[in-house]
Amino acid sequence: MNVKIVPESRESGCTESDYLRVSTCHSPLDDTVTLATIQRFVERQRPADVEGPKVRVKTLVSSAPMTRDQALGLATCYAERKQIPVVYTDGSGD
Repeated sequence: MNVKIVPESRESGCTESDYLRVSTCHSPLDDTVTLATIQRFVERQRPADVEGPKVRVKTLVSSAPMTRDQALGLATCYAERKQIPVVYTDGSGD
């Protein structure tokens, strides 16, 4: 499975219409703890009379304490099963 590392902004991330985004950052209460969020983004085409694509975001993991490697491992397993790419964003400044 291909993991693409991109800047924190989602707009500069994946051009796919269905993908997982893994984000990690330090806990605001303890900078030794890494928090991970895993979200699935699905873009669906709307009818011709409605402008722009509709993006559905499903949060699979929200601010859970786990390392970057644990988060990417979990996301990669899920993505392989669904046959979708993974995008990783790091909000910790490392």
